[in-house]
Parts: sequence; structure tokens; C-alpha cells
Amino acid sequence: MTTRRALLGACLAGAAAPPALARAQPAKRAVLAAYADIAAAMYADALAGAKALQQAVARLVEAPSEETLAAARRAWIAARVPYQQTEVFRFGNPIVDEWEGRVNAWPLDEGLIDYVDAERYGETSDENPLFTANIIASRQITHAGETIDVSTITADVLGRLHEVGGVEANVTIGWHAIEFLLWGQDLNGTGPGAGNRPYTDFVRGEGGTGGNQDRRAAYLVTVTAMLVAELEAMVANWGHNGTARRALTARGTDAGLTAMLTGLGSLSYGELAGERMKLGLMLHDPEEEHDCFSDNTHNSHFNNVVGMRAVYLGEYRRTDGSMVRGPSLSDFVRGAVPALDREMRTRLDATLAAFQAIKTRAETVEAYDQMLGDGNAAGNAAVQAGIDRLLEQTRTIERILAALHLRATFEGSESLDNPSAVRRP
Repeated sequence: MTTRRALLGACLAGAAAPPALARAQPAKRAVLAAYADIAAAMYADALAGAKALQQAVARLVEAPSEETLAAARRAWIAARVPYQQTEVFRFGNPIVDEWEGRVNAWPLDEGLIDYVDAERYGETSDENPLFTANIIASRQITHAGETIDVSTITADVLGRLHEVGGVEANVTIGWHAIEFLLWGQDLNGTGPGAGNRPYTDFVRGEGGTGGNQDRRAAYLVTVTAMLVAELEAMVANWGHNGTARRALTARGTDAGLTAMLTGLGSLSYGELAGERMKLGLMLHDPEEEHDCFSDNTHNSHFNNVVGMRAVYLGEYRRTDGSMVRGPSLSDFVRGAVPALDREMRTRLDATLAAFQAIKTRAETVEAYDQMLGDGNAAGNAAVQAGIDRLLEQTRTIERILAALHLRATFEGSESLDNPSAVRRP
């Protein structure tokens, strides 16, 4: 459960800005312009990755095979690299935060989408009456006395069912719905192995498995096209005269800087350290890992960190290897409080090193969900080290806010703010 964490970076009534800040004032708009340019480049790269995924999905459903399924999975993983870096633009930018649930909502109750292993998954949920509704196998779904026609799988149908009834786990669209359709359930718990959906789940007629193969293919094609459309809209939002870009300075440049720091602090603290890492570690629950079907969580977390560095340092390496650079938040902080900029850079380096260690361990020793396992002291320690570095990073962001006489509220998490309130199985 997410909470809100009030910060100490409050401006004292009537306090004058330090002289260094006054001199830096003309640079604020340039810093915000570079921030928007980086956002535009990241979302453009994520869109290009989603379009490549769309092509791979088309080949899979046209000619299902081990090879085309593997290619679609690789395309999904590749597209996640730039997308996960964009998550630093959430929280401080309402346009992004309100949109994000349509592309990256998680965790999901996969039984709403397709068949599941009932023995491992369960048959009912007190929180979700559509826990095993199985859109792919159904022609209509009844919820709260209303019958919804799902005989044809369309964007309208999937959009209508997304988070239906206010249940956040009723995720029908976005990256993780696609991930589930490509990998299937990960039935390995904290043991080795990811989801292992057979390519024959997409084979029509003789040799097909899973039932409703044509509808499964239609779902995958539709939901991937929806992701592309959503990313196209966000690219436009960060374009030359886009809504998100204009909103950065609509309430003044200080509000824009606050948005940057809020995105950094909220992703560092409540979202990544808390909801995505500490909660799963406390519960030793592989269902709480972010990319739980594909075992790609280590890369998703790592790229969140890469995205935070890009925003603070004002430089982003695009998928094609080119660089987008501009006046940075680091430059601005250094002009006002050089010691805090040095501290923040040190924190960012330490965080990157911790997440590189997680990534390396996942690629050479054990997957991220195995690291969460009860009794896995070394794996647990690797995850906790990442959390600790994020918390240290957050405290430095708080000090920067205070030094710049800005006020912000970071996203929180019960796993960090009130661990005793976390429900345990």
C-alpha cells in the first residue's frame, strides 16, 4: 500500500533565496528544457522498442514456433530498457503519473486474462471477484450485476475491463499483460526458472494447446497495439509544444525543479525501495517482483536507477548510442551548494554499483525472485543493499530540497514507513 511522505525541504516563510541561487535563476529554464528533451528521447526510444515488439508479435501469431516466441520475448525485454528509465518522470509530472497505470500496472491477477494453474494460483479471491474470469476463454463476463460482452477482443473491451471494479490487480493491458501472454505463469516460486508458456498456445488447430488459441493471439496483437498507441501519445506530450513539456513551467521554474526532485525522490523511496523491493523481501514473495513472469526484474530495477542518473546528470544515452545532453540539475545544485552535488553524485554511484551487483548476480548466480527466498542470506543481502543505497540517496535529495528552499512530498510505502501494518500470508 502506498502512502505519502512529507519532506523537510520546506521554504521558511519570508526567507530569501541564497545569493548563489539568485545568480542561478536564469539557468532554471535551461535545466527544465534539457529535462524535457531527455524525456522526449527516452519515450521515443521506448516507442521504437514497442513497435519492434509489435512486429515480433505479428510474426509470432502468423507463424508460431519456438523461434518466433523467443524473438518476441527478446523484443519485450529490449523495449523495457528505455521504458524503465522513463519512470523517473512519474510522480512529479501528473500527466505521466495518471497515464502510467495504462502501460505498467502491476502486479496483476493473471487469471482474469487467461488460463492458470489453479492448484498454484487458487480458484477464488476475497478481494477480486474476477480472479479467474479468463477473458480469453469467455464470451461474456459479469461484474457487479453488469454483463460485459467479450466475444470479440478489442481495445475498447480490454480498456473497459482494466482495473474494473476499482481492483488494481485487474490489469488487462500494458507491459505486464503482454509479458504474461508471452511467458505464462512462473510456477517456480523462489526456485530457478521463469514462465514457460509453449509456442503451441498460439497454434491454431491441430497441435495447438491451451485452448482458444485464436483469441489468445487476438489479445496479444490488440494489447501490443494499445501499448504502442499509449507511447505515441506520451512522445507527443514531451514534444516541442507538448502538454507535459508546457506543464513544467506553467507554475514557474521552481515548480519545475520541484517536479524533477519529486520524481527522483519518489522513485528512489516509496516506489523502488519500498513497493518493488522491500515489500517482496519482507514477505519473501516472488509474486512481488516487478517482471515476475519473465524473470527480468533485475534489469527493470537497474534501468530505473539508470534513468534517475540521467535526469540528475542531464545526459541520456539513446538506444542507438547517441547522447542527449543539456544543463543539468547537478549543474544547478553545484552552483548553489557544491557539497550537496558531490554527495548526490557519490550516492548515485553507490546506488548504481549496488544494482549492478544485483544484475550481475541475477545473470550469473540466481534470478531476482530466488534472491527474495526465505533463508537465502546472500540473495536477501544483495537486495537489501540496493534498498539501503536508495534510502541514502533519498536523504540527500531531501537535503537538496531544503537547500534550494523547495517543498515536495515523496511517494511512500508501508514496507518502509509502517512495516507492522504490512499484511503477511
